[in-house]
Amino acid sequence: MRDESLPADYRAWVWRGSAAPLDLKLERLARPPLEAGQALVRNATIGLNPVDWKVLGGALVNWRPGHVPGVDGAGVVVAVGAGVAQRWLGQRVAYHTSLQRPGSFAEYTPVAARALMRLPNALDFEVAASFPCPALTAWLAIEKLPAQPGRPILIGGAGGAVGHYLVQLASARGFAVTTMSHPRHWERLRTLGAQDCIAGPLATGQRWVPDNGRFFAVIDSVNEDHAERLAPALLANGHLVCIQGRVPHWPCEPFGRALSLHEVALGALHAFGDDAAWACLTAAGERMLGELAERRLQPETRLARDFDELAQLLEELRHRRFSGKPLVRVR
Repeated sequence: MRDESLPADYRAWVWRGSAAPLDLKLERLARPPLEAGQALVRNATIGLNPVDWKVLGGALVNWRPGHVPGVDGAGVVVAVGAGVAQRWLGQRVAYHTSLQRPGSFAEYTPVAARALMRLPNALDFEVAASFPCPALTAWLAIEKLPAQPGRPILIGGAGGAVGHYLVQLASARGFAVTTMSHPRHWERLRTLGAQDCIAGPLATGQRWVPDNGRFFAVIDSVNEDHAERLAPALLANGHLVCIQGRVPHWPCEPFGRALSLHEVALGALHAFGDDAAWACLTAAGERMLGELAERRLQPETRLARDFDELAQLLEELRHRRFSGKPLVRVR
């Protein structure tokens, strides 16, 4: 589709400077010219994530009122900027975009072409839009670990979206997976590949100190304090991977367990990643999207609403009023 055939403006939810999702406003925005290296995606489905409401207070971002939030979406490329191959036009894609750029809460989103992931024909837009943030985060986390099949690992906070994919990726790599979550998740996690399930998260202030350590690696998606309190469960030369927050202090004595600390953030690639890093990430994303299409990887359960209901659905996500992945259909 040629750029001149597109509408001059489109609907988008914009941030008004408040921390309340219901204070987002649906407006019509003029379509800006594409920058070099960008593609314009006509969104079919938008994926909502916890980060989408967490940033609305403004402390984590330098937004001005009028910014379009949202990081995940799926749709069709309808225009390309300078330096982007014409073969992208008409391509069905999913993407994770930067918090610092115009986001996915819109009918159209300009996206860095290097962040686009092509969709298999058999995969629908709703599954595709549910995928980028949690699945790519899970992939980055598991990539922190040396491949040592059979070694025991613990996934803390495994009941959430990232844990849903982490259990599958870790199991596929041959790790012996134990999960920590509320018992209501155990049946699903065992189906996804967990060999053992234990209750959690830990109570505030509680440290888990099993005899002589138990795990080659701990991947935690609760918070930095929880991750630090899981450190005693690691064996010598183990790995502590933090997804939600960074452990502020080294969690063991010098030359004790001799741990390696890791942090995971998709935003790091947007700020500091080069083309090679993006090519590696999107190639992994496309492999996983193919596995979703072939049903070798299981998506989350999904809850979809209409575009006009986006702010209300984000408010419900903030208060955890439903289970499953919240999605917004764009018509």
